[in-house]
Amino acid sequence: MLTPLPLLSAPPVAPTLPFPVTEQVIWPYQTRFQQAAHAIAVSLFDALDDDLQPSVLLLGIPVEAHDHAEPPAVCLEPADCGLDFSHFSNVLARGKELQRLQLWTPTWDRDQIPEEVLHRRLHSLGLRLAVQEVLDTLDAPKGKILSFAGWPIQVGSYYVVTVLRLYRKVLKAHNSLQPNRYYTNGKPLASSLLVAAAARFHEECMKSLTEPEPGSGLMLRPRETDELIRAAGKLFMDTPAQALGMDPATAKLFATCNTISSLRYEGAEGVGKLILARRRHPNLEEVFALTCPTPLTDYRAVRKLLEMTTADVSLLADGENVYALGRQIGSYDPAREDLFVVNFINHYAWEFQHDSKVLMRAVYGLPSLSRARLNRTKFRKDLRTTFNLTDPAKVERLWDVMVEASRQPHGTLVVVTTEALAEADRLKLQCTLIEPVPLTPLITRLVTSIDGAVLVDPESYCYSIGVILDGKASGRGTSTRGARYNSAIRYVESSPYPCMAIVVSEDGLVDVITKESLEGGD
Repeated sequence: MLTPLPLLSAPPVAPTLPFPVTEQVIWPYQTRFQQAAHAIAVSLFDALDDDLQPSVLLLGIPVEAHDHAEPPAVCLEPADCGLDFSHFSNVLARGKELQRLQLWTPTWDRDQIPEEVLHRRLHSLGLRLAVQEVLDTLDAPKGKILSFAGWPIQVGSYYVVTVLRLYRKVLKAHNSLQPNRYYTNGKPLASSLLVAAAARFHEECMKSLTEPEPGSGLMLRPRETDELIRAAGKLFMDTPAQALGMDPATAKLFATCNTISSLRYEGAEGVGKLILARRRHPNLEEVFALTCPTPLTDYRAVRKLLEMTTADVSLLADGENVYALGRQIGSYDPAREDLFVVNFINHYAWEFQHDSKVLMRAVYGLPSLSRARLNRTKFRKDLRTTFNLTDPAKVERLWDVMVEASRQPHGTLVVVTTEALAEADRLKLQCTLIEPVPLTPLITRLVTSIDGAVLVDPESYCYSIGVILDGKASGRGTSTRGARYNSAIRYVESSPYPCMAIVVSEDGLVDVITKESLEGGD
């Protein structure tokens, strides 16, 4: 069974449809299957970026044409998905044409694969690409949605294609490598963590569609969200492996980076950079070389070598071995995509970078997307919406406080509330009370250096530090984030007063949590 391929684009759901809606039932559990697939997509992509707003539809394509004409394709679930299915009238023929054109270069060993299996694989490749061409065409005029089509799986007399749709603007806001790179078997490589997550999502759908009566058990044995995200991280790291001339199946770069980041050397956490590029790359200069290159899989040896790195001197590796210490020089052409950086931030935390852009973070083996630190415009909007605070001087003072808090290397939590004094008194048994003091960058640096939250009012006065927040259990929390983040959600959601929480994670992520953001506002 092939791993599903990441694909592109589809139009948004229209409030009124200028074309007839065709509803077709080809198996009794198709509605439950679509609902379960949608739930998995929401859980998966909300954990990566909750602005992606994933949706899932099922496309049905008749297996056989009659009288030399293809029966119309239909949207199985939901029936009012908003696609004009007249555009899908020729996908079977187009799939065969693409199969003949061989736009991919599969290198399967034909002697080891039965002819029937090989034919089915090539047919699926062609049909999937044909469906994607239509989705791209439908999406082009508006461009609000980006779709990823899964593999066609035959159910009864139809090929069923699962289509995942995400908001284009949000997806494109995240750093990515170039698309249209392929494994040697013709399968596309993932250009980003989100594309890899889409591929893993389709893999789950494909496995369930091949089960007897798919959907009868609301997706049999679905993998947990964290497991899917880890699998996406592994898949994404195949891309640099292939670019370095390695076999992605044996490179295991994701596991290698996780293991190295988890090791300590004489009690110290690993901090430093590893540059991945072929030896004698024009943009690398060796400070000194190792007589015997050290395999990346010799984790403790690599961790020891990492101690020698500095701000401008990194370990140099070709994907398999560390061969020197050196630095990047000259002007690197990012279109080459053959020089990557793994930045070990602290214990069990690392970043994957290309052209100085962070494409993926991993903390304790769990990948995540790179997020910007505080956004001044959005922060001002949140202050105005939550506290009706528009005074430029007061806004600037709070901004300076938050910027300083965001620099805490071990993370922190700042809560701004109109009732900071009353809350400090209520929580006095689980905090350290201080004399009210207006926060300056220096005081902010001091009070955010210990565990617990800092209670501040909209005037930037601090009333207590080291606060252990309370609050009712919330269904909006996530296991992919730590206790600091989830406690902030509980507190903000439970508070009867206007409040805002700024969560700074150890890996550098900054989240601004307000009641509006929890309710899905901008």
